[in-house]
Amino acid sequence: MSVAKSTMPAGACDCHIHVYEKGFPLAPSATFVPPPAPADAYREVQRALGFSRVIVVQPTGYGFDNDCTLAAIERLGEGARGIAVVPPDASDAELQRLHQAGVRGVRYMMLPGGLLQWDSLSGMAARIAPLGWNINLQLDGRTLPQHEAMLARLPAKLVIDHIGKFLGTVTTRSDAFAALCRLLDGPRCWIKLSAPYESSRVGPPSYDDIAPLVRKLAARYPERSLWASNWPHPNVKPTPDDTGMLDWMARCVDSEATLRKILADNPAELYF
Repeated sequence: MSVAKSTMPAGACDCHIHVYEKGFPLAPSATFVPPPAPADAYREVQRALGFSRVIVVQPTGYGFDNDCTLAAIERLGEGARGIAVVPPDASDAELQRLHQAGVRGVRYMMLPGGLLQWDSLSGMAARIAPLGWNINLQLDGRTLPQHEAMLARLPAKLVIDHIGKFLGTVTTRSDAFAALCRLLDGPRCWIKLSAPYESSRVGPPSYDDIAPLVRKLAARYPERSLWASNWPHPNVKPTPDDTGMLDWMARCVDSEATLRKILADNPAELYF
């Protein structure tokens, strides 16, 4: 199955992009200097995909300074929401300010460049649950078994990035994939069927080692799956084609009804 722009469901949402604009300084913790990726450039991607909604995720390079992400949400308009990075001691007033600006979650990046640590995650989840926000978690999925019990207890919604981002060989029979599935069996977990290049050892165009994971997740969890372009694909060379990435995901899905849930219905429930 492929998805044509002309048949894109109303409210289709790209659930993970980053925006980098001139005039917003990088944090000392930044691990690389990103190329310019302004909100206006993403508008062209959005038009090409036929999407009307987007989630702007705070890049690690800006640390706790969410100004660029907030500016992008405002620039991209009514169909935009965001994921911020906030310190554990952020005030309730700050969380409310971010909510009013369109933020709907807190990013936990548990790989190089991330600032928030595991020991603050449960407390943060308790604080943001009343707002309806989610914890947006990126990690090496091979470590899911050791964190599974804690993640299953979180009171807030949990969104796991990039098919689990298993940074090593994994199959649908692996213990780590089983841990991901158990989390998705629970009441508050979602998975982004995005960026196969982050963990594939086979590579494009087919990503044959990752496609079986996506097929199983889409079939078993049609109401818990999301899609994202991961534009502008930081540090990925050559730069993936966004439409090609969308079509790759769609080919792993067995019905138009499931595809509609992934692209429109599930993001609407989670972010809007």
